[in-house]
Amino acid sequence: MIRLGEKQILKVTRKKDFGVYLSNPEDAAGEAILLPKKEVPEGMDIESRIEVFVYRDSSDRLIATTAQPKLTLGQVGLLTVKQVTKIGAFLDWGLPKDLLLPFKEQMTRVREGGEYLVALYIDKSNRLCATMKLYEYLKSDAPYKKDDHVNGYIYQLHPEFGAFVAVENKYHGLIPSRDLHGSHEVGELVAARVSKVREDGKLELSMHEKVQYQMDLDAAKIMELIESYEGVLPFTEKASPAVIERETGLSKAAFKRAIGRLLKTGKIKIEESKIRKA
Repeated sequence: MIRLGEKQILKVTRKKDFGVYLSNPEDAAGEAILLPKKEVPEGMDIESRIEVFVYRDSSDRLIATTAQPKLTLGQVGLLTVKQVTKIGAFLDWGLPKDLLLPFKEQMTRVREGGEYLVALYIDKSNRLCATMKLYEYLKSDAPYKKDDHVNGYIYQLHPEFGAFVAVENKYHGLIPSRDLHGSHEVGELVAARVSKVREDGKLELSMHEKVQYQMDLDAAKIMELIESYEGVLPFTEKASPAVIERETGLSKAAFKRAIGRLLKTGKIKIEESKIRKA
């Protein structure tokens, strides 16, 4: 059986002026598909074998290619949008026929020239398409342990659970909602620390370091903010959590810890309604 969307080794069963026909070596009498002449290596003859990728051409016929697609069936990767149309977006995946990302498979509005993380799947019409709904395509056997540092793209934001992340484009990751501060969006690349490896192998992530180290990072961030306000921050740790998060991207607890560190090191002074650089 010839497998759509996969690389496979097929056997030459017929030769034509316009190319060769290939079939499964274990089922030579079965379905045969064309490898166009321009892609046929020299010396190919009946019974020769060759590794190809199988997809559908512009006429919706199965066809073989020796070109290397950027994704094969079930894989996740970053692709560029070439065109946005009424039926969806078309992505560059390294083959002559662009890959369709249907509107119903988009997790956010995409734009021409933008790069988005997608998986390759076969739709109900037996066509290869892209999807931004990645959960079922990610693995739970990541080689990482607690406190390892990883990168990944946010592919879904859920108000209750948090940000779902495709860690290194392969593995399940989640930044719990309690650890999400500031504004985030689908498609955002984040650097995170593994805070927990769950029993099912999925990773819980944090965008913060361990408290002591994170306190120093947050303190440096606040000093930059104070300097951008010409040395005077117009609110203190008594401000509402919403104001603190909007202005600093930190939770109120993290803000208070960082302010305490800056006070202890003599870098700031706190007045009635403002923080001043010392």
